[in-house]
Amino acid sequence: MQQLVDVLGGTFHMGSDTAYPEEAPRHERGVNRFQIGFAPVTNFEFGRFVVATGYKSTAEKKLEEEVARGLTEELRAPGSVVFTPPPYGVDVVEGAWWSFVRGACWYAPLGPNSSIIEKPDHPVVHVSLLDAMAYCEWAGVRLPTEVEWEFAARSGIDSDGEYSWGSELSPAGQMMANHWRGEFPSRPDPENLAGTSVVGTFPPNELGLVDMIGNVWEWTSTEFIEGHVHHSCCGNNSATEDPFNQGGRLMVLKGGSFLCATNYCSRYRPAARIPQPSYFSTSHIGFRVAATIG
Repeated sequence: MQQLVDVLGGTFHMGSDTAYPEEAPRHERGVNRFQIGFAPVTNFEFGRFVVATGYKSTAEKKLEEEVARGLTEELRAPGSVVFTPPPYGVDVVEGAWWSFVRGACWYAPLGPNSSIIEKPDHPVVHVSLLDAMAYCEWAGVRLPTEVEWEFAARSGIDSDGEYSWGSELSPAGQMMANHWRGEFPSRPDPENLAGTSVVGTFPPNELGLVDMIGNVWEWTSTEFIEGHVHHSCCGNNSATEDPFNQGGRLMVLKGGSFLCATNYCSRYRPAARIPQPSYFSTSHIGFRVAATIG
């Protein structure tokens, strides 16, 4: 089990009024003291869980029709969604860089002929929300809420900076996260990593947390709504329905990934958030754990 970092709690301003509409409105929220993993769960750590329990991930199994009624028979087969970059300089239609690959899963991230043997300290990917929750149950932890996650990404302070460290570059001009460098998706800069990186490759935030921004998107335990709302005793009915899982809910992912670029999906920021169906997995989605104190 990886190190958990204490977050003292407090109040902060969550969200953004200047970026994507689903991040608005910027508003004040309170957070109780909690703990959060200093890094995303790695291939090695998830592998220990699998060895101990014999667990089979969502991507390793065929999805039942009643679970994903909007998917074709082909897309319900064992496998996962993989980023496939187009040839350099070739413009493609939006989304053409994603492919469903049979046999792609956490230990074969690009498909049957790939391996994580040389990537034990990279974040585990191709994990669904169900997989992340199963790991948490085994490890005696839980997933962070969206509010907890964003507070931790902001180093536990009330900051109005767009990035965890205040700007895209550190004062010394050092890149601070694994995100796409160059023009996405077909004109990467030479230094672009084009995939996950070893956790902790980039500097930690002030709480000592690494990879809160970039590398992989991370699951939270919060249901997705189109924009932030203030909770009331009456609740709300604005949760977004998952079109592939009739009546199901979409969950919030946070943090951005190695595919986030300045020219496209500029979501390597604490306020950024996107929805994802609970059974869905891709080559840029992982998770980190949290725990309640007291």
